[in-house]
Amino acid sequence: MRLFRLLCLSIMLGAGLLLSVPSGGQAKTVSPDFVELSKRLKPTVVNIRTVKNIKPKVGGRPVNPFMGNDLFNEFFGPFFGQQMPQQPRKQQGMGTGFIISSDGYILTNNHVVGGTDEIMVKLSDGRELKAELRGADDKLDIALLKISDNKPLPSVELGDSDALEVGEWVMAIGNPFGLAHTVTAGIVSAKGRVIGSGPYDDYIQTDASINPGNSGGPLFNSAGLVIGINTAIIAGGQGIGFAIPSTMAKAVVEQLKTTGRVVRGYLGVNFDQLNPKLAASLGLPSDKGIIVTHVEPGSPADKAGFRREDVIVEFDGRPVNGDTDLPKVVAATPVGKTVKVVIYRKAKRQVLTAVVGQSKEATAAAKPGSAPESAGIGVSVRELTPDLARQLGLRDEKGVVVSEVKPGTPAEDAGLVRGDLVLEFNGQPVENLEAFAKLASKVKKGEVIRLLLRRPDGSFGYVAVTAD
Repeated sequence: MRLFRLLCLSIMLGAGLLLSVPSGGQAKTVSPDFVELSKRLKPTVVNIRTVKNIKPKVGGRPVNPFMGNDLFNEFFGPFFGQQMPQQPRKQQGMGTGFIISSDGYILTNNHVVGGTDEIMVKLSDGRELKAELRGADDKLDIALLKISDNKPLPSVELGDSDALEVGEWVMAIGNPFGLAHTVTAGIVSAKGRVIGSGPYDDYIQTDASINPGNSGGPLFNSAGLVIGINTAIIAGGQGIGFAIPSTMAKAVVEQLKTTGRVVRGYLGVNFDQLNPKLAASLGLPSDKGIIVTHVEPGSPADKAGFRREDVIVEFDGRPVNGDTDLPKVVAATPVGKTVKVVIYRKAKRQVLTAVVGQSKEATAAAKPGSAPESAGIGVSVRELTPDLARQLGLRDEKGVVVSEVKPGTPAEDAGLVRGDLVLEFNGQPVENLEAFAKLASKVKKGEVIRLLLRRPDGSFGYVAVTAD
């Protein structure tokens, strides 16, 4: 159980001053011109207002979508589980975004706009425009919006977050509690933070003040470049917030713009963290790296000659020091690229050549609505990959995971929730997306579908859903 709870909220990270150490070793304070930065950057930051149409639930008891699942509860639990409305209503939300091109493309968090029915963007000049969701990546929690205007819009540039230094001062502009265009300051407390939100955790931590209403807002460096997207905070914490590094956002923006979805690289190995005792037993020079525990048959890793007990220390020129490094570097590698992978096998250093494949996750997740939807029941699912199983605390289970339950659908009425693992479909085993899609394609309108589920709280049960 984590020692603290993390909430994905609309938040704000701060900016501040820069420390420099002259040759004499005496530190002095150099302050960026926050007045000038604020004036220049405020017009590029937008307020986001969303509307979601909530339909009344027909029968059943109120359901907490992440009940019993520590991972989901830590991030989202406090905001769910309330009594479901008995009458249709509109649920409003707010957040922040920033314009990244003069023709109206805007970046924000996926949790700000995902699953909503209307997105409105308010510019710094007070005008409010309707926005179109062009694509989203739920793994990085990034969404790309598009607005249209009759003139070029002010925009900002995504900087190089890899060059960001711990202790560097940063500035953020956002919409805390609906207070538009609020500026705050703080320092970078740490880089590469893993907070358990997914396989690609690599957050910038800052000590700036953070509040609801700022999710999706920009974190600027002293040069006015966006080096982070404000995303998460620690509940009840003081000065501990997290931002998605801009370099990671850069890697997916063009894909979202052109296709609305993200395709990630795939290697096909399971692995564990190397530790000093393991490293010593293998005769390795250090405990940096990860040890391969399984090679998926037919995968790029299998074709490249990887074996169990290989220790991976470098992938495509980038070091692999721990178990959070490999998923990130593989995912960011273009599909079809030939890469060199440095390994140790039987204590000897070797270089293997692999052709990066396409992640199975990518074809099912990315843009809302692109995941396969079962015949008229209103639920989208995704492949249970090793990374996703690890996030959900699963071990040997096979199946597909419910990634979305659409409001007012038979799936919602039957009590399906995000995080349910579908094990059987009308008595037939469901081991992957292909099997699920094949079974769903045979269902006719009005037919009752029987699903065996492993619920987020670890229990098992059947639900019956009538196809629309």
